[in-house]
Amino acid sequence: MSGSGFAQFIPLILIFVIFYFFLIRPQQKKVKEHKLMVAALKRGDEVITSGGIIGRVERILGNDKLDIVISDNVTVQVVQSTIQGLINKPNTKK
Repeated sequence: MSGSGFAQFIPLILIFVIFYFFLIRPQQKKVKEHKLMVAALKRGDEVITSGGIIGRVERILGNDKLDIVISDNVTVQVVQSTIQGLINKPNTKK
């Protein structure tokens, strides 16, 4: 009887394994990559925010904030975690 009880849980265990490998693990990997990208931001990087604003990093402030230049004489302060990605890195070779 106990063998058939365990057999009833096998489909639930398989469903959890499938969810882990197809949903949970890739999401954790994506979050880790985003944290590394945000931590590596520096002055001059061109970025896009989650609101769709494109700008250039002017300064990195404390408390998880950035100053981003979006136009001439227009600087916006944003939270670092709202940065969705880098558009391009500045060309530092001369």
